[in-house]
This record gives sequence, structure tokens and C-alpha cells, in this order.
Amino acid sequence: MPAEAKSADADAEPVVRQPAAPTRRRRWRRAVLVTLIALALLAGGGALAVSWYARDIGGDIVRIEAFDQVPPEARPVREEAAADAMNLLLLGSDTRDPGSTGGSRADTIILVHLPADRSGAQLVSIPRDTWVHVPRSADGRYGDTYAKINAAYAWGDTPLMVQTVEDYTGVRIDHVAMVDFAGFKEIVDALDGVEIDVEREFTSTHSLNPSSLRRFEAGPQIMDGAAALDYARERYAFADGDFARIRHQQQVIRAIIDKASSGGVLTNPGRLNAFLRATADTVAVDDTLNILGMATELRHLRSTNLNFYTSPTSGTGTRGDQSVVLPDLARAKVFYDAVRRDDTAAITATGTAG
Repeated sequence: MPAEAKSADADAEPVVRQPAAPTRRRRWRRAVLVTLIALALLAGGGALAVSWYARDIGGDIVRIEAFDQVPPEARPVREEAAADAMNLLLLGSDTRDPGSTGGSRADTIILVHLPADRSGAQLVSIPRDTWVHVPRSADGRYGDTYAKINAAYAWGDTPLMVQTVEDYTGVRIDHVAMVDFAGFKEIVDALDGVEIDVEREFTSTHSLNPSSLRRFEAGPQIMDGAAALDYARERYAFADGDFARIRHQQQVIRAIIDKASSGGVLTNPGRLNAFLRATADTVAVDDTLNILGMATELRHLRSTNLNFYTSPTSGTGTRGDQSVVLPDLARAKVFYDAVRRDDTAAITATGTAG
């Protein structure tokens, strides 16, 4: 990870390019929620079900070029001990969030580490305002400066986002999936709701309700899609803002996996099909990913063997007129070195639980 240095451009808010007109290849805004993990849950129906469903819906999944403009010489070298591990980068935007003004920003950044034995997964949320070095974009117009990490997508699309995360973490990315947390609604409704334990009562002021308000009481409750989306996107009601939103997104991911892997879904063809179609209709993954192979490899994945972390930070601050999240570079180096080596025990010992 590079040592922090001030650039002449560092105090300026990064220029945000307007997204191009929608095409099938760039339909990332419609992508939904951890689809590869969702496919893995099919194992409850047996290997034949995994194969059939993955082949059937694989043709509906949009492909993106995630690595074509990443300079090979700039990429981290894979540790020999981690040769069989896999690192997946989940990127997403909440396109229904009125507070999200950057249409081409990646609002959610999650590094998923799958150990060599595929015994579980470690999901690391990187706050979108983390102040990092962004390499120069392929067209030479942007980057080579310090900025909020989500500026990388605006400046250089998925390849620059991959390069920036690799530059910051030292972890080599194998695959990319595009995520839109607005898609929570369709996914959760296809599951007939999920159970969430709300940490404290609060009111969402950017709700899908006509009034734009939704009151959440503290304690366990069943949420439909609209309520789960409101819960996962809210940050203004909490003193720790985006960190609260990260916690709630992780809660909803875990709840979806719990519900999707339950016998009531896996043994009901109608509900299973609705869940998978709601996911596959809006997913985008890199063009090197083998959907069937991934689904088969991860067929034993459940929420009980997922561990959530937040990338190490030293709090918040300002850079110029921008409010940013300050990375704890020393702790981050130790933590991501453990990820790079596929050292699960060290990841657990050095990680900040999400």
C-alpha cells in the first residue's frame, strides 16, 4: 500500500462522468446482491439441481469486462500458499437512494475471500469514502491522486476500481460481480420476507413509502422487500452514518442467505424459481467467471460459515472540503496480508468484525 502523499488535485472533489446510455453490457445498475452466493445455496436441492439451474439462468446473466484495462505489471502477485483461494470483488450502487448524487459511483465495496478449502467466506466491507491512492485511468485523464475510493469507478469504470482495490489491499482480485442494493426489494419479496434484529429504533427519512418515512422498532421482526431496502440504505439516522449502513447491509445479506438456504425455499420449486429469477435477471459478472463451477464449489456455503469485517480505519476526517474515512494503514496492511496468504486464523485475529 502506498504511503499517503498530497497531490495538487487532492483537495478537489473528483469529477464524476455521466454514465453512458444503458446497454446490455453496461446494465450494471440493475445488478443485484451477491448472486454467486445465492447460486451456491442450490446445493440443498442436490448437485443435479445446481447444474440444471446454473445452466438455465447462466445465459441471462450480463457479462462485463473487469480486467481488460488493468495493467498486468501493476497487479499483486498471488502468494503460493493461496494458489487455490479466490477473491471476489462485489461492487454496487443504491440507485434508488435520493442521497446518492453520483450516478456512476460505487456506493458499496465488498471484498469476498474464499479460502482454498471453501469452508466459508470472509466478506470485507470497504467504506466508500475511504481516502486512498487511485491509480491513473487507462485514458490518462483521471487518477494518479488521492481520493475517495469510490471515485475510481467514476474515473475508470470497473477496471480502475479493481486496480484501486488491489493497489490499496495488495490482494489480487479473481472475479467481479456488480450489485445494486436497491434490488434487495425484489430478492426479499421473492423469499416472502426476511427476519432482521433491529439494533435500536429509528426513522428512515428516505423510505420507499409515499411519505418518505418509515419507523423501525427495536428487536427481531419480519421485513418485506421495501422495508429491508429502507433498513439497508439508511445512514442519516445514525451518528456513525455509513458504518451503520454497512452493518445493516451485512445483516440483510446474512438474512437473505439464511432464508434462501432454508428447506421451505429449496424444496418449493415455485419459490426457488422466483428467488433465482429475481437474482439472475439483474446480475452482472466478469466475463471470465464460470457460473456453474462457482455454484458447485460453494454449494455448502451458509450464513453460519460467513464472517463479516470492515476494512481497518482510524476514524473520519476531512481532505479539503470533503468528509472522508481515514484508513488505518498499519492495521490494514497486517489484515490484508493475512487475506493474501489465505490465513484464516490471522484474518480472524486481525480483522474488525462487521
